[in-house]
Amino acid sequence: MEKKKSMDLLRNLFKYGLPIVLSAWLCYYLYTKVDIEAMKEEISKCNYIWIGIALVISIFSHIFRAMRWSIQLNALNIRTPLNPLVWSIFGTYAINLIFPRLGELWRSIYIAKRQDSQFTTVFGSMVCDRLADTVTVLLLTVSTFFIANSAFIAFGEKYPETYQGILNTISSPWVWGVVVAGALLLVWLFTSRTTNKWVLKVRKAVADLWEGFAVIGRMPHKGRWLLYTVAIWGCYFMQLYLAFFAFPFTEHLGIVAALVTFVLSSVSMGIPSNGGLGPWHIAVIFSLGIYGVGMNQAAAFAMIVWGAQTCLLVLLGLYAFIGIALDKRSVTSKQQQSIN
Repeated sequence: MEKKKSMDLLRNLFKYGLPIVLSAWLCYYLYTKVDIEAMKEEISKCNYIWIGIALVISIFSHIFRAMRWSIQLNALNIRTPLNPLVWSIFGTYAINLIFPRLGELWRSIYIAKRQDSQFTTVFGSMVCDRLADTVTVLLLTVSTFFIANSAFIAFGEKYPETYQGILNTISSPWVWGVVVAGALLLVWLFTSRTTNKWVLKVRKAVADLWEGFAVIGRMPHKGRWLLYTVAIWGCYFMQLYLAFFAFPFTEHLGIVAALVTFVLSSVSMGIPSNGGLGPWHIAVIFSLGIYGVGMNQAAAFAMIVWGAQTCLLVLLGLYAFIGIALDKRSVTSKQQQSIN
């Protein structure tokens, strides 16, 4: 028992502590190279009206995500009102600021419990939701490479070890070996004849997970689902693009520079960190540097945009948890009235 507790503690420290340490180290590394006073001077030039407009668009991106998820859940006969779905998305991003990736697990648990549904099925639909984002980022990255390939070539030349590391990971026989082994394990789980209760439990969990994941292939309103996907990522891009107009050193850069910055910063969000703290800043500063923006100026841009977005997520998270609490009280009250 003690050994299990120690292993759980180490696992949690690695899972939640590593992103915090990574974020702190990257920020320290980054901002020791920045002239803080010069950065403050650049921040004073910010036109916060554009930042405010960008934040409003950001809110709509979360609402569109809730509406897209609703289509998947409805296809699974998990009919959830829009408000709880919106709260779940707001809460997800707020939780991820403290515990990276835990927000997705939390929203699956919340919706499954509220709707009295199978957790693994809801979780599977969430995985599909996130996979759609991964595919979207991949498509955007490939498209942007052809539009502005000089920016990616500059990245490879400036960070050859990182660039080569990405290529090595993609072509690694170990990575492909794990993929093949995982596929064979899934085949065995579903085809072998066994009465082992643990295998049967795993088989059921995987089946429920797949049910939530595969629903996208047979759900109605696929066109609307794709439209919401475009709306989500359109909002993400527009909130960054409009932020360019908040500073005199970025307002003239144009839409291609914004697209490169958007794609590289989106890719950076795959690195486990607290709300992108550290990796997102580095990606944005590097991207702006390609187009001639100075280090202090780019750092000011990253600090204001990330800081404003983070403050918004905190406020939305508070709103979500208040809404969830009031909703739970309302549901409980209705249940008591029906009993009486």
